[in-house]
Amino acid sequence: MPVPSVRPSARTLTRAAAAALLLSALTTGCSGGGGDGGSAREAEQPGRTAPSAAAADTSPFWVDPGSAAAAQAARWQRQGRTSDAAAVRRIAEHPQGMWAPGDYPRPAIAEAGEQARKADKTLVLVAYNIPHRDCGQHSAGGAHSADFYHQWVDAFATGIGDTKALVVLEPDALGHIVDGCTPEEYREERYQLIGSAIDRLKRQPNTKVYVDAGNPAWIPDAAKLVEPLRRAGVERADGFALNVSNFQTERASSAYGKRLSGLLGGAHFVVDTSRNGAGPYPAAGADAWCNPPGRALGTAPTTRTGDPLADAYLWVKRPGESDGTCRGGPAAGTWWAEYALGLARAAHT
Repeated sequence: MPVPSVRPSARTLTRAAAAALLLSALTTGCSGGGGDGGSAREAEQPGRTAPSAAAADTSPFWVDPGSAAAAQAARWQRQGRTSDAAAVRRIAEHPQGMWAPGDYPRPAIAEAGEQARKADKTLVLVAYNIPHRDCGQHSAGGAHSADFYHQWVDAFATGIGDTKALVVLEPDALGHIVDGCTPEEYREERYQLIGSAIDRLKRQPNTKVYVDAGNPAWIPDAAKLVEPLRRAGVERADGFALNVSNFQTERASSAYGKRLSGLLGGAHFVVDTSRNGAGPYPAAGADAWCNPPGRALGTAPTTRTGDPLADAYLWVKRPGESDGTCRGGPAAGTWWAEYALGLARAAHT
């Protein structure tokens, strides 16, 4: 499945990564399996903001000044690698999702939330700790019991407090039910845990919740996700999330989102555009999603999507963090400077 990319999953997050980025005042309104479906790089579209080394972020989301990308850019600048530093700033200057770290996520979330409040921005968070996570793959792990998961979600939500926040809930968790990877005996518990997480998070006054729904290459028939999303309580959330840690284009993701939305009575969605600037890796294969070469940063985070059903384009996956130990990459969720550099250099400007 997707691993930290969808799954920064069992990732080891540094404090900088943990204090990670978030987004601002959202104007309201694995990754899983497949990586080979979808079109090639899309043409630029009016109203979209491509990542640029020259322009500071103007989105409504909070940018973490202590991110791994920012630290890398500063390091390379000191070493005289000026061009490389400028390229990686294309990542550092834009908001990215914070994958809540550890067994007790409250302190890191609260710290990041305080910074986001001071900036009057929205914090973008990823809750990725469901028991039996990632089917034992690169991002395996998660809470050791249902009771512990309830405690973890409570700490997560308490850390948010009254901060404006957008939470992407449990990447791959429902997709792995649909594709059969999650054993039957864990499925009912998983639905209940996601539903209870939605309810707990929505008790926070300024928190939006989007339940992960995979990507169009992984589960091409959107109808297969309808029952799982409903059983998980998506109607009590703000919508669903697509393309987390994957590479499907905006066009493919939006078309898929509209189909799924129609089956769910008009549910809204968000799309991860962190690494989809060149579309999916053209070589077919089960690992097409895992550190594929030649990919690029996608549309910078924004709420100006041009689509009334798409609430935001987000960088949920933190560009430059590995998907796992494939294609020479480090462990899932670990910063990989050279891969980050490749994403930034290939981005449209």
